[in-house]
Amino acid sequence: MIFGRTPVLPTPEEALKGRETPEFEVPSRHTVLGNALLGPYPEGLEVADFALGCFWGAERKFWTTDGVWTTLVGYQGGYTRNPSYEEVCSGLTGHTEAVRVVFDPAKVTYAELLKLFWESHDPTQGFRQGNDVGTQYRSAIYTHSPAQEAAATASRDAYQQVLTASGHGTVTTTVLPADDRTFWPAEPYHQQYLDKNPDGYCGIGGTGVSCPIGIAKAGGTA
Repeated sequence: MIFGRTPVLPTPEEALKGRETPEFEVPSRHTVLGNALLGPYPEGLEVADFALGCFWGAERKFWTTDGVWTTLVGYQGGYTRNPSYEEVCSGLTGHTEAVRVVFDPAKVTYAELLKLFWESHDPTQGFRQGNDVGTQYRSAIYTHSPAQEAAATASRDAYQQVLTASGHGTVTTTVLPADDRTFWPAEPYHQQYLDKNPDGYCGIGGTGVSCPIGIAKAGGTA
C-alpha cells in the first residue's frame, strides 16, 4: 500500500474480515493516570475520539492534559473486526490509529481538546502524517453527540480559515459519528507506549498555526 504508490482505502468488500473475538486482553489500568482503560466510565465524564497520525505520540498529548481522566489507543473508522496492528498497517482494514479520550468537562472543555487536536498535527496531509504514510494515519474526529459533531465541524471550518491565511492547504480531516462497535482497542504494548518507552518514536508535529480557542462554541459545546 506504500512503496511509491498512493494509499487507497479499501471498500467493505475488499477489507479483511477479521475475527469475532480479540486475540488479547486490554490492560485494566492506565499506566500514568491509574484509571480504568475500558468503560463504563464514571458519571459526568465524556468521551471524545481523535485520529491524528501515529497514536503513540497522539495519546501522550492527551494524557498530559489536565481534566483528562483516561486515554486508550485503538483502531477506528474501518471495516475489519478486532483487527491486529499488522492488519491495520497493511492498509486492508480501513481503520485509523485513534485515541479515545475520557475527560471531565468541568475541568477541560471539548473546545480545548479540539484545539489540542488541530495544533498537534498537520490536518492537510491526507493519508500521511509527516514521514508516516498510510491510510491509518489520516486525520479524523469521531463524535459522540450532535453537539460534538457541530463543534468539530465548526472548528474545522474555522481552522481552515487560519491555515489558508498562513499559506497552508485544504484540511482533509473527516468528522464522523463514533460507533463503539467499531472502536477496537489496540494491543497492550501500544497502550501508553511512550510512558513505557520514553525515548520511543513520536511522529506527531503541528503546522505551527494557532487554533483560536472557543471556535467550537458555534456547536454548543464550550
